[in-house]
This record gives sequence, C-alpha cells and structure tokens, in this order.
Amino acid sequence: YFGPLKSLHERTQRMLLSASDVKWTIVASEYEALQLEFTWIKEFEPPFNVRFRDDKSYPYLAISMKDEAPRAFVTRNRELSGVRYFGPYTQSWAIRDTLDSLLRVYPVRSCSSGVYQRAKRTGRPCLLAEIGKCAAPCVDRISKPDHKALAKRLGDFIGSGDQGHVTRLRKRMQTASDEQNFELAARLRDDIAALESVLEKSTVVLDQKVDADLIGLARDELSAAVSIFIVRGGRIRGTRSLVVDLELDRSNADLLEYLLQEIYSPNGKSQAPEVPKQILVSELPNDQAALEVWLTELRAKPTTVAAPKRGDKAALLSTASQNAKHALTNYKLKRVSDFSARAEALSGLQKALGLENAPLRIECYDISHLSGSGTVGSMVVFEDGLPRKDQYRKFNLETADDTESIYQVLLRRLKYLASDEPSEKFSYRPSLLVIDGGLPQLHAAERALTDSGIAGMSVISLAKRLEEVYVSGTSYQTILPRTSEELFLLQRIRDEAHRFAISAQRATRSKGITSALLEIPGLGEQKARLLLRKFGSIKRLKLASEAEIASLPGFGDTLAKIVADHLSDS
Repeated sequence: YFGPLKSLHERTQRMLLSASDVKWTIVASEYEALQLEFTWIKEFEPPFNVRFRDDKSYPYLAISMKDEAPRAFVTRNRELSGVRYFGPYTQSWAIRDTLDSLLRVYPVRSCSSGVYQRAKRTGRPCLLAEIGKCAAPCVDRISKPDHKALAKRLGDFIGSGDQGHVTRLRKRMQTASDEQNFELAARLRDDIAALESVLEKSTVVLDQKVDADLIGLARDELSAAVSIFIVRGGRIRGTRSLVVDLELDRSNADLLEYLLQEIYSPNGKSQAPEVPKQILVSELPNDQAALEVWLTELRAKPTTVAAPKRGDKAALLSTASQNAKHALTNYKLKRVSDFSARAEALSGLQKALGLENAPLRIECYDISHLSGSGTVGSMVVFEDGLPRKDQYRKFNLETADDTESIYQVLLRRLKYLASDEPSEKFSYRPSLLVIDGGLPQLHAAERALTDSGIAGMSVISLAKRLEEVYVSGTSYQTILPRTSEELFLLQRIRDEAHRFAISAQRATRSKGITSALLEIPGLGEQKARLLLRKFGSIKRLKLASEAEIASLPGFGDTLAKIVADHLSDS
C-alpha cells in the first residue's frame, strides 16, 4: 500500500516503524470512513494526523426553523439554537452546489439577516428572487406560514433521503442525451452527483443525544463473535470485538443474554465497564426485563435493551454485525494458520479416525444445485492444514441426486489415481477423503472407491448440525470434542468446499442467464451483465417496467421496449 520504505515521506516512515498493531473497523462507504476518521482524530489526537487537530469540523447544511422566514445555509457551527442540522458532509463544494440545485425546487430564503432586512425596508428582493431561487418572503410574495412549510418540506426531503428528485433529474439527463443536448446533460449529471453526495446518509454520526452500545453478532456452529460500537454524544468513540466458543444448540437470544453479562459484569475486572443509557442488539435477549434491572443497578440510572428494525440505529447496528463477521473470519484464519494448532489438529484426526499416518493431504467434496438444475461438484484440497487453491477443481454434472453426484465426482477424480499416466490436475494421492453429508453420501463414496479399484484410502463424511463424523468401515459415528482443533479443521475444510461449490454453481447459472439475454436484439454482453446486476434474475427482470429498464446507463426507451417485449414473449 505504501510502497518501498526508502521512498516514503519521513513522517510515514516513522509511523510504520513505531506501529505495533493494526485494527480494522468496517463501515458502509468512503463517506462514513472519513466521518469516523474525523471523530477519532478529535477524540485521540494521534501524533501523525495533522489535519482536523484544530477546532475546525466538517460543514453542515442547516435550516433556521425558528426565524420568521427560515433560512437555508452552510455552517461549521453546530451550537446555534433553533436550527435543524443535516450532515456533517465531507465535501463543502457538494453541499453548496446541491443547495443551489435544491433552491430551484424548494426556493427557501438563503440570504443573510442583513440582506433580508434591507430587502424588507426597500421593498425590493435580491437577485435570487428574480432567477427563481427564492420565494421572496421579504416582500411577501409568499406568506410567512407558507414559507415555513416550504422550509419544512426541504428539510424533510434532505432528512428522509427521498430519491424522487434525483430520479426526475436522471430522466431529464437521459432525455437531453438522447436529443444530443450534451451541455444540458452534463450539467444535470453534475447536479445528480452533488445531490447524491448530500443525500448519502451517514450511519456513523447519530443524534447528539444518543449514548448507546451497539452489539453486532456473527456465529457459526462452533464460535460466535461480537463487535461493540461505543457511541457517546452521537459519535462512535471506540470499537472492540471478542470471540467465544459455543455450546450446542444455543439460540441467539440465549447467547446475547450470556454475552451481555460477560461484557458488563464487573467481576474480576480492573476497571468496571461503562454501562450506557441504551444497549442495541439485533435480537432481544432472553429475560430482557431482568437483564435491564441488572444493568440499571450497575449504572445507577435507567438502562434499556432494544432491537431497532429501521432507521440510522438499525443501519449502524448492521455495520457492527459486519465487523463481527470480519472478527469471526479473522479468528478462524488465525487459528487455521497457527502451526502448532494445525499440527495438533492433524495429530488429533489421526488418533480419532484410527489412521496410520497424519492426513497431510485432505480432499473434501460437496455438491450444489438450484432446484435440481445446474448441478456442480466441488473438490478442495488442504495440505498440512492449509488450503491449496491452485488444486481446487469443479465438476459439472447432469444428475440432481446428491448421492449419485458424489459417486460421479469421485469416479472422475479417482480414475486419475487408477491410471498409469500422471495428471497435473490430480497429481497427488490424498491421505483422507472428506464428504459433506451423512451415511448415504459416505456409501456413495465407498462405491466409487470400489468401482475405481482404489484400495487403502481413508474416507469419512461430516454431517451438519451435530457435526457427526461417519468413518468408512464402521457402523457408528464419531463425535469430536466441540472445541477441539481437529473438528475446527474439518469444519473449515467442509465450509470451504461448500463455498467453492456455491460460487461455481452461481457462475454457471449466471453464464447461462447472460447467454439467454444475449439473444435479445441490440443487447451486448456488458448490458446483459448490467441487467443482471440490477435485477438479479430473469424473473425479476420480467416484472420490471420499461421505465425501470430505461433508467439504466446506456438504455433508452427504445432498447427498454425491445427487452420488455422479448421477455414477455419468451
């Protein structure tokens, strides 16, 4: 990212040499990243950040609703009373340009108090009224109540993120482009960009009164991760994550109750954690009332636990959940990449499965299809407990039956071992075959080994949920300890095979859908992909109106009608 050390700026060199750790916080957009960076520079005053260490801040769009004629203006001062604020925004030019554009639709007063009072005295409005960007309340061209209602509509438009005005501008831009009025189209394009910049809502900046901890949760069969966003005064003041091992069949509600007690319990901690006014979670925990009583006692003030379903808090909670997923993925990757943990896992598998040697090369197989069509088999390879992605393989299959699919995939793979001619695709004999499934899938794999004439190869199947391991040649299942390294490795391999199978199946399906769209006259590969990205499937595309199709870049009314007519006839 930085390039060679010798070519770096001196300050960047010192930062890299003195850094000891890197932590990530995931947000929804670059805009939110800039907002969070600004907040943390103010909070922690890091020595290497020279910007924003003074009293400056990002600008706000403000409407002075307490004035007799409310005024729309841009300011960096958040302390004015009776003012409705929107933002902050990272680009001041975008706010000013967008305010100029909005005043054509919502001609609210934007002049200073001095200009407004002078116009009242002289009875002559300023130039903005003459060009249609002010309703001129100063000379009573609009009544004071009507002007206040107009200002409220402007605020509601900005606050709600209504895209109607943007959609209208986009249609005007497309019409201007079709009519080859490129100057107007370019101006409208710039207006749209400015509008979208201001309408982009920030979920990392909430109302100043919000003091809350937002707790995002991510889990799999064995582990769970939580990411905590600490919001004070409407801004994220810090984040932290933790990972715990799971007990069998523990629900999210039960898990959240346990985690809240772990996070806020003062037992054995050098410094008791701060309990906020509100704790926001994705799902209400068990015994919510008793939990709130306990938290209230810890805080000595009322504390509530809530699960927001919409609005800025729900959006920020979703971001916290994304961070929890990232923390869980990192935890699993670190655990897999740890040499001693891998050695323990391979040794544990050897003992638990009764193998002669540690399974240094493991191949895992899974099947994926969509309602019986487009069946794809996957093969993933782990050597010394690490994935070898260059040796992953996929198999296109005709059958939709899982057991028959496993049989065919293994038959095709094992024929290379039975052959005298070596193959670069399947160069090494596996120490262990892992099948995603239960006893039927294991029996299919055993049949493939017999029909291929391969002897002495160990094969097991791993069933979901209870994670039972079925070993070839035995009539009972093996239950590995839930926190053991060997089960963790098997689960990681199985999940990787599942992911690879789904990815391959989706790619096959997408290719087939794109080929079908290419039959439409005037539709190239790029536009076919654009339709798929927008609507997701042929079914949804058929339900779309011609106007929705025409709104896509490069689509006009004519091509949209051709697409709609072709799909309705097919």
